[in-house]
Amino acid sequence: MADPVTPPPAEVIAADVARALAEDLGSGDVTAALLPDAADSAYLLCKEDAVICGRPWFDACHRALDPQVRIDWRIAEGGRVGKGTVLATLQGRARALVSAERASLNFLQTLSGTATTTAAYVEAVRGTKAKILDTRKTLPGLRLAQKYAVRVGGGVNHRIGLFDTVMLKENHVRAAGSLTAAIRAARAMHPALPLIVEVESIAQLKEALAEGCDRILIDDFDAAMRREAVAIAHGAPFNGATPLEVSGGVDMTTLRAITQDGVDCISIGGLTKHVHAIDLSLKLGPPPSA
Repeated sequence: MADPVTPPPAEVIAADVARALAEDLGSGDVTAALLPDAADSAYLLCKEDAVICGRPWFDACHRALDPQVRIDWRIAEGGRVGKGTVLATLQGRARALVSAERASLNFLQTLSGTATTTAAYVEAVRGTKAKILDTRKTLPGLRLAQKYAVRVGGGVNHRIGLFDTVMLKENHVRAAGSLTAAIRAARAMHPALPLIVEVESIAQLKEALAEGCDRILIDDFDAAMRREAVAIAHGAPFNGATPLEVSGGVDMTTLRAITQDGVDCISIGGLTKHVHAIDLSLKLGPPPSA
């Protein structure tokens, strides 16, 4: 990760953590109550190669139960680590360390998984102009967290929700009577918002380019149509002013061919939908000696 990525506002993280702790602790941690409420230490271990993401949520979980806990991170947010890396050490109350364990790990393993997967896709298109984008296919309640993790992994956020970008699809074209009419209606109603238009043919592509929009989605184009679309969008008189996006059917086996067709953006739902949680553990006691 080249530059630091700003996490969501503190109140968003606090709300995420409050929900997670409430569902886990309920009326109280009956197991942690068996431990002495004494000072103790713990260490956080990563059991596979990963891009680490989610430190703000991990910290907030532990500080919610023990405001005096000390967390010493050995790895920066967005840092790449190998299997067996000790990520952090903690000093705090034994019961609080154990009670916050699962919620804190759930955040860290999920967000690290999203960042790690995103980083793999970003690396796979390195040397091309294509950008890797996420989608709205996020875990319920964790959209801002997962979209943050995509940025930590080097990807780019698509629209956050249904409120910040207008996206026209076949239903809008059908209702308006034509693609041109749909675009003009969207511009009239939401002049300040970005406009993305999905097209289903080369004719619609030319129509969208002529009307003007911020990005064009060529979702169901085969390779030959993609290459034709790129040639049209990047040629005169449009000269590449409107980026072309591909979505759907994208994985590591198809990614390179799609980038070689010359598209500008590739959105991948699997970054946030098909989460491979990174294997982490939090163990009481000092870390193993080097």
